[in-house]
Amino acid sequence: MSYETAIQQWREGTRFVSELPPERERTAQRVEEAIVAELRRRYGGAFTAQELVEGYESGTSWCLELARRTAPKEPWSWDGRLFDAAFARYLRGAVDFAGGRRLEARP
Repeated sequence: MSYETAIQQWREGTRFVSELPPERERTAQRVEEAIVAELRRRYGGAFTAQELVEGYESGTSWCLELARRTAPKEPWSWDGRLFDAAFARYLRGAVDFAGGRRLEARP
């Protein structure tokens, strides 16, 4: 998967979350926070956008399991777009990401 494809999906997830009805915002925030915390555990402080894309590409079934544990009575919150929003949010901390875009490596 290319970075461009991943970021497009992740931005769609952010839009999905921003359009949720107010009564779903708290649950969405809990699920997203849980996924971001797990991403932080997996990637730590120094990671690249490409590393995050590769992790995303290798599978997000763990996100579904985490969402189910976090909000077991709210299956709407198990939507993959919510997971994508969490990846978009975590991407902001990548060492090669700034100002809403990936920084190009210098030769």
